[in-house]
Amino acid sequence: MSQANPQSIGPQPWFRVQPDPRARIRLFCFPYAGGGSAIFRHWSSEFLYPIELVPALLPAREARIREPGYTRLDKLVEKLALEIAPYLDKPFAFFGHSMGALIGFELARRLRDERGLEPEHLFVSGRRSPRIPRRDLYIHDLPEAEFVVEIERMNGTPREVLEHQELMALLIPMLRADFAVCHSYDYAPGEPLRCPITVLGGTSDEEAPRDELEDWCKETTGQCRLQMLEGDHFFINQRQPVANNNIPRLITLALQLANPR
Repeated sequence: MSQANPQSIGPQPWFRVQPDPRARIRLFCFPYAGGGSAIFRHWSSEFLYPIELVPALLPAREARIREPGYTRLDKLVEKLALEIAPYLDKPFAFFGHSMGALIGFELARRLRDERGLEPEHLFVSGRRSPRIPRRDLYIHDLPEAEFVVEIERMNGTPREVLEHQELMALLIPMLRADFAVCHSYDYAPGEPLRCPITVLGGTSDEEAPRDELEDWCKETTGQCRLQMLEGDHFFINQRQPVANNNIPRLITLALQLANPR
């Protein structure tokens, strides 16, 4: 099992920003458990507004796969708050799906409390309100065979990956750490954010039903909008049949309102 608060190993960055002088806003994206920056790479070509896309490069995956993963959300957010600081020199927004929604929310609260900064917009996707009592499955310490069965049941890992033993041997430590991060989360009541929140949910997502998504609106004094998209918990990976339900375009519209030309 990974240690609770590992140190960053090697020179790999937590964020890789490709400056766009046209961009008025920087969008930081945080993945679901087991996901990485690749989830968001195609978004840049689908924005209808100049946005600097900055996916987080978390430990234990992709170029950082040899690094130990964090197992506590508070420690991960603490580290992210330090690593993101140099990139807060222009207006910014956060997007997070599932585990990433918790990361984005708690990072926004931490930056507000420590630096007096808030994102222009917070996008939370595929995650019930943090006020809903914890019910994340305690699966991260299961024996490997049982753990893989649970991962398969969640339907977020492609069959070809599940059947690739060598690849799964690399991925299982990351997955265990990520599910430990989710299970470690305890909501602490606090002052609501002021930034707008857009909540995205899947119409067939049993993990985050509509009524449990609506409670996110209690976390801001600003505007709050709920948008349901066709799909299950991993609707973020499913191309929407209606152009207006395309996630990058929804983000574009929200950020254009916050940063008009």
